[in-house]
Amino acid sequence: MKPNMGDMCEMAGKSAKNGITEGVIWKQILIFFFPILIGTFFQQLYNTVDAVVVGRFAGKEALSSVGGSSSQIINFVVGFFTGLSAGSTVIIAQYYGAKNRDGLHRALHTAYGFSAVFGILAGIIGVFATPAILRMMKTPDNLMADSELYVQIYFSGLIFICIYNIGSAILRAIGDSKRPLYYLMICCGINIVLDLVLVLGCRMGVLGVAVGTLISQGISAVLVTRALMYHTEELKLDLRKLRLEKDLLLNMLKIGLPTGIQSSMYNLSNILVQAAINAFGVNTMAAWTAFGKIDSFFWMLNGAFGIAVTTFVGQNFGAGKHDRVKKGTRECLAMSVAAALAFSAVFMPNGRFCFSVFTEDKDVVEIGLRMMMVISPTYFLFCFVEIFSGSLRAQGYVLVATLLTLIGVCLLRVVWVALIVPDGTLEQIIACYPITWVVTAVSMSLYYFYKQRRIWKKVRAY
Repeated sequence: MKPNMGDMCEMAGKSAKNGITEGVIWKQILIFFFPILIGTFFQQLYNTVDAVVVGRFAGKEALSSVGGSSSQIINFVVGFFTGLSAGSTVIIAQYYGAKNRDGLHRALHTAYGFSAVFGILAGIIGVFATPAILRMMKTPDNLMADSELYVQIYFSGLIFICIYNIGSAILRAIGDSKRPLYYLMICCGINIVLDLVLVLGCRMGVLGVAVGTLISQGISAVLVTRALMYHTEELKLDLRKLRLEKDLLLNMLKIGLPTGIQSSMYNLSNILVQAAINAFGVNTMAAWTAFGKIDSFFWMLNGAFGIAVTTFVGQNFGAGKHDRVKKGTRECLAMSVAAALAFSAVFMPNGRFCFSVFTEDKDVVEIGLRMMMVISPTYFLFCFVEIFSGSLRAQGYVLVATLLTLIGVCLLRVVWVALIVPDGTLEQIIACYPITWVVTAVSMSLYYFYKQRRIWKKVRAY
């Protein structure tokens, strides 16, 4: 799973001397990287706790219900929204940097209004569409009831997720990276306590996990909204002034829609893979759920580097410091690849322990280890996609990078699962991940170097 991408292009701070455009490159990237990493860690912990609690205390069927098909459906919708919200973040950051208070005020209320409307409408559609989607994904009959319950409760609180995501992105865009992190830590702790009380204490199983998640998400939305209403000097949120200004909204969607489509296509292709995996039964579904939660910690690392390079390149490109753009992209790629290789080197020898955190079922653990051996050695390949596409996006070149990702990752993955190995073994099916990463990494690298030379020529001409 890919972590959340809606917080891209964050501002570095409010000091007169901008370290991102003037400081030592690798240090500035890491200074930006680690707060993002910590925040993303708690976001992943937030999602992983549900799986750990139900897997240990409610059984592998419950584990499969809160993960598997349910997780893919949720990721599809939330991923699309966070992609869309990237446009809001960029515009608000631009207004903030230009000290345009009127534009900042209007963008804030349009972004908040849009998040509320999207959360309500998508939530209603999700509640009613969930049973049909789960059946289309070949969810086993013995998991249908719990899977449906979990997803429907989750969608009933989708507005909270949308509000927290847009609110935290806005806070980061104006230089406040601490409050979103604190709120996430608080709500993660609340979620853990509620999961233990409702699942272990009250024996509510999947229902308990869903209710705990809903409550903690509601609290996070309230906290971030109060911060924007009462604790920011540069802008003040007034709920009475929420509106959708057409021109601003269109500009936000123009920037955010390609990212939203890319994210949703990732998840759509993963849904197809999930449907193929569902055919192998509950044990395989449980193993895939556990692997997805462990796997998410790599995407946490990779995504944090992606956000860091996008911000670094964007600010330096805007400042006309093109040498720093080139060096920053190269150094961020090197650090990202090193982190991916280190993650694989630590994760793979300790795979049995990692899976045992989620379940004591030996069959599930063994299947999970088979998955790990296919996917985990190749994590480093996606670093090239993440870093080069982030760098190009920060320079204003979004379309081709998005298309390369959609074709190389999403379309090829669909072709592989649906046409090449429709009745393949488990290993053959999940091989679609490293295969598509190789293809996309090569094509993205070639396009990046081609496009970068064109950009340099244009710069020199001026």
